[in-house]
Amino acid sequence: MKNYFVLSIIMFVCSVLSAQTIMNKDSLLRLLPLAKEDTNTVTLYINIGQQYETNEPETAKRYYRMAGELSKKIGYTKGVISFINNYTFVLNMQGNHDSSLLLNLQAVELSKKSNDSLNLAKTLFNTGTSYRDLGEYESAAQYYEEGKQIFEKLGNEGIGALGDDILQLLYYQMHQYEKGIQYGESSVSKLRKTDNPAMLGTSLTNLGLNYLSVKKFAKASSLFHEALEISKKIDDKNMEQSQYMNMGDVFLQKGDFEKMRLFMDKALILSKELELHESELIATLGLSYYFQHKKKYTLAEQYAREALSLSYRFNLRIQRQKVFAHFSDLAYSMQDIKLGDYYETQSTLLGDSILNETIQQNTLKLEKKYETEKKAIRIKQLEADKRIQQISIHQKNLINYLLITGIATLFIISLLSYRTYKQKQTLQKQRISELETQQHLAATEAVLKGEEQERSRLAKDLHDGLGGMLSGIKYSFTTMKGNLVMTPENHQAFERSMDMLDSSIREMRRVAHNMMPEALVRFGLDTALNDFCNDISQSGALNISYQSIGLEGVLINQTTAITIYRIVQELVNNTMKHAKATTAIVQLTQSQGQLSLTVEDNGKGFDTRILKVNKGTGWVNIQNRVEFLKGKLDITSKEGEGTSVHIELLN
Repeated sequence: MKNYFVLSIIMFVCSVLSAQTIMNKDSLLRLLPLAKEDTNTVTLYINIGQQYETNEPETAKRYYRMAGELSKKIGYTKGVISFINNYTFVLNMQGNHDSSLLLNLQAVELSKKSNDSLNLAKTLFNTGTSYRDLGEYESAAQYYEEGKQIFEKLGNEGIGALGDDILQLLYYQMHQYEKGIQYGESSVSKLRKTDNPAMLGTSLTNLGLNYLSVKKFAKASSLFHEALEISKKIDDKNMEQSQYMNMGDVFLQKGDFEKMRLFMDKALILSKELELHESELIATLGLSYYFQHKKKYTLAEQYAREALSLSYRFNLRIQRQKVFAHFSDLAYSMQDIKLGDYYETQSTLLGDSILNETIQQNTLKLEKKYETEKKAIRIKQLEADKRIQQISIHQKNLINYLLITGIATLFIISLLSYRTYKQKQTLQKQRISELETQQHLAATEAVLKGEEQERSRLAKDLHDGLGGMLSGIKYSFTTMKGNLVMTPENHQAFERSMDMLDSSIREMRRVAHNMMPEALVRFGLDTALNDFCNDISQSGALNISYQSIGLEGVLINQTTAITIYRIVQELVNNTMKHAKATTAIVQLTQSQGQLSLTVEDNGKGFDTRILKVNKGTGWVNIQNRVEFLKGKLDITSKEGEGTSVHIELLN
């Protein structure tokens, strides 16, 4: 069984659309002490950031943020757009495509408002790139086409080459390699006539990837080698490590493992230096393939475990599936069929999980998009009705103005019509506001439901899957014990191992219970909250008491119950983490169809004004859940006097 893995790193330089600097980094830094708060300083920050972006990306991001903050302060729209164009390049390089998309969409709107055709074309291309990296190729093509039309009107050889390079990369990701080669050859040909080595190196790399995909190894290798020479000439470490990775892939597919190892070693060194964690994982896995081929299985397993560790440390789930597949292949090579089957199963399960998550995310996106579009259509219809009414009223007023001197009756009708129009206008504004609020609540509901579904799924997987496996292991150990002859020392070690296994089972059940408490599903909110508070008190972390009033025989729907339970969890966790409290009270009251929740502690307290300027993720989650249930939230706290949070909800 042979497994393949992708070594190629796709490169795209968004910042090539910015002005090229002619001064080096040291010269630019010497200008900083003389800088004033003006547009020249914005340009200086951008130019300094460009000097750092390939080798020290975090430093580049810091200077770009300084440019953006100053631009907003002095009202310099072009500076804000330039900040976004450059900042999103680094975000794309680091794999933060969601954040990149949000910023690029903002840049498109700013460019439209400022009637800046060149910047609009740039931001449309960058937005297309964000959609492309997220796998939304239809949206990517739409933005690319719109940007390309603007660039064609401007007429520029370098920009035309960039457009061809973007299209070749898009077709590469769509697996239409022949079309990708066609656009790539055009891009390289145009760029050889310009003085832009960074962009030429990028286009050569992307063209090499297309040729590699159709197994034209000699052509791909030649292109990667030329890009490597360019990267060394302009000191672009990111481009350099990409070429080492790509060359390693060429020799891997050709079966030349000795040359493959040379390039993988170099790629690994640079990946660690640049903190490119996914590249580091791929290079490490490549070395494991090398030692497997050499039948040095101990070294192969060592590198594979390093790759697996990286996948967990940086949450690289897709690469982790490939590592599991390689472990399976490695085990089969060592004639360990049982272990090979185990890792093959792990790879399959992880692949199914990733696929299910993708399907679920796409489903939620489609549902949200459908609801949003439906609300938008309704709003547009109301606005159209409003415009029609405005035209109608204008005509009536004109007629009334012409006849007012002779016909008093028409004057009265005009006044009544105008009053009716104002009332309808007010009602329409209220309706539009209500629709926008409903749209926000629908989005929040989709997120919360998705979160609870995922918690429930994971809790079930832990309890039914991992729990069953651990219990099976314990049963096997217990059965094994009766058939073994052990020394007293071995007997003690065996008992300690059984105790550790029992602890693991309890911890797994605790985690599963925390993600979706069985008591909440089976016995309701009141029992679940009581068990939650008792568990915390018994742990010794916090002495917490629970009180409920008026909940006997009261039915609370599951969505409301789960939401209240998560709010209590978040509030109690905040108390244990930040309040330094020794005691706390959780009280839930039901009266006349209204639920009241109070959580109090005797901790150190804090200044509640902090929440207006610095909201943590936990507090934002609490507010979103309260808004989702259309409730009211009040927090009272003073330093040294503890904290009280009171929430009122409709049942």
